Amino acid sequence: MSRVGKNPIALPSGVKVENVDGTVTVAGPMGNLQFSLGVGVAIAVEDGKLVVLSSDEATSSAIRGTTRAILQNMVNGVSKGYERKLELVGVGYRAAAKGDTVSLSLGFSHPVEFPLPSGVTAATPSQTEIVLKSIDKQLLGQVAAKIRGFRPPEPYKGKGVRYSGEVVKQKEAKKK
Repeated sequence: MSRVGKNPIALPSGVKVENVDGTVTVAGPMGNLQFSLGVGVAIAVEDGKLVVLSSDEATSSAIRGTTRAILQNMVNGVSKGYERKLELVGVGYRAAAKGDTVSLSLGFSHPVEFPLPSGVTAATPSQTEIVLKSIDKQLLGQVAAKIRGFRPPEPYKGKGVRYSGEVVKQKEAKKK
């Protein structure tokens, strides 16, 4: 059994953690995030470190590691933030960030307009790159997956939207 849940989370300077009626609020220089604790799980701040506590039940000890990972992501998010890069591969595939929407030209008969949820910002350093930034790791991953889902990379030519650094295995074409 993993013992990751027992490790304390170091709190950087400027990050504050509050627990009010089972709702944890993590505040830092980049913003605030909230999370509801599960049943049988509690937190404590000791010596500038956040500790996740659980009862002896099997279900609460199983939730302990997940809760610790979520709180660690929240602490990192409000102190440093997260970034996810997407690449567009294909002739004529382009992206443009306009305020809180991302306009994608992915070979369809119409451009795809994707509205960004609050808390996520997008930038397009070039026409074939999208850089998404947020303090919420889960929300950022979900938005990146939705954008990738419009045109996932196909295995024969590798065209589509892919994560930066993603390797697409090329299949061999059908032989006559």
